Amino acid sequence: MHHIEIYVGNLEKTRAFYSWLLSILGFTLFQDWPQGFSYVKDGFYLVFVQTREKYLSNGYNRCHIGLNHLAFSCEDKDKIDRIREQLIVKGITLLYDEKYPYAGGMDHYAVYFEDPDRIKLEIAYQK
Repeated sequence: MHHIEIYVGNLEKTRAFYSWLLSILGFTLFQDWPQGFSYVKDGFYLVFVQTREKYLSNGYNRCHIGLNHLAFSCEDKDKIDRIREQLIVKGITLLYDEKYPYAGGMDHYAVYFEDPDRIKLEIAYQK
């Protein structure tokens, strides 16, 4: 995969959220312009662009046709635990938390949560 571009409802909220999250996961700022920004790691980058005003009312729903979620790999289970603790402190909506850390099955250590536009995100332990 080369890159993924995501249109967002509020660029500044998204910037604050992903700047924190992606830096923990080893991504670095790659591009920055008035309508968007991107982060890169290992030649792959994520782009976030402000949705134009006339399309904002459409919103996002992961159960409709299109993107369901983004999953990031993590090299260490303890880091996933620390990220989960920070998500709680920040008041970020956790998903399937009653089954944490095995909501994806007993062989899958992961935390699931939502970004500011309610896009589902997953951080999973990768051996």
